[in-house]
Amino acid sequence: MTIGLRPTSNYYLELITEFPPRPIANQDELLAVQTRINTILDGRPLNQDDREYLKVMGMLIYDYEEEHEPIPKLSHAELIQSLMDESELELQDAISLFGTESNLRSVLANERELTTGEISQIAQKFHLSPLSFFAGV
Repeated sequence: MTIGLRPTSNYYLELITEFPPRPIANQDELLAVQTRINTILDGRPLNQDDREYLKVMGMLIYDYEEEHEPIPKLSHAELIQSLMDESELELQDAISLFGTESNLRSVLANERELTTGEISQIAQKFHLSPLSFFAGV
């Protein structure tokens, strides 16, 4: 037994024996891991072993998606338009974030950059970190 590690329960050993955590190499394996996670989540109430196993499986999915399914970089205009669409926010409703309709239209047309005040307002309105606007920088 290694010093510093908790003893492994029989149930946890059963989980990793039935579906061993391994790095995901392709879409079929990704689907299999997602299905395994859903099976556990849809079963009985989760215990500590379930949560730890699911955490490991989630990290494998995260690693695969980071490498194979990068999040596309959006321009400020694309990000704002997407946020407005998701929230079913009309142009008139978003003007208050930019001060004037002209300011909003020029940002959406990529004719000018956002000000720090606008970034702050938008981040607050849509519950985002202001850092979301600097991901591509």
